[in-house]
Amino acid sequence: MPEKSPVELTRCAWARGDLDIDYHDREWGVPLHDDRMLFEFLILEGAQAGLSWTTILKKRENYRSAFDNFDPAVVAHYDQKKIDELLLDAGIVRNRLKINSAVRNAQAFLDVQEEYGSFDKYIWQFTKGQTRQNRWKTPGEVPAQTKESEAMSKALKKRGFGFVGSTICYAFMQAVGMVNDHLTDCFRHSELS
Repeated sequence: MPEKSPVELTRCAWARGDLDIDYHDREWGVPLHDDRMLFEFLILEGAQAGLSWTTILKKRENYRSAFDNFDPAVVAHYDQKKIDELLLDAGIVRNRLKINSAVRNAQAFLDVQEEYGSFDKYIWQFTKGQTRQNRWKTPGEVPAQTKESEAMSKALKKRGFGFVGSTICYAFMQAVGMVNDHLTDCFRHSELS
């Protein structure tokens, strides 16, 4: 049987434009254990609050450049001058609270790494180190938050992280493959099961 072209594949309904489709097909829901990438997603999910993910994807390369490729050791030492520069950078979301939060999150991230050996080891404990395999048939079934994302949110806030509400934490869990929320008819669901 001939392989289907990318256009013919059945995907989750939110993957519409080229940028979304590429992200959906290559990254979303793939179990991620690299600390730098986990930090990137933590910051980007916080930046996305109140905006569309497509907006963040369009700015992602700009974020990588502006935030020193999401190196938490560098971001943790941003001073007011650097924060003021970021507030003038049209390539990112210029929100003072979100930028200040990214710096605090980098500091808290480094503390977690020091305590646990890696952020990966810490964050994956919320799903017992495994991807939760969901079997949603329609977009309406996919929750915005769960008891695990609520527990993660409370734990991160207690450690000084910001922009980590339960809904943001659940979006993070979806993005980094802690949960498989591809719909069951999406070609990626079975690939990630």
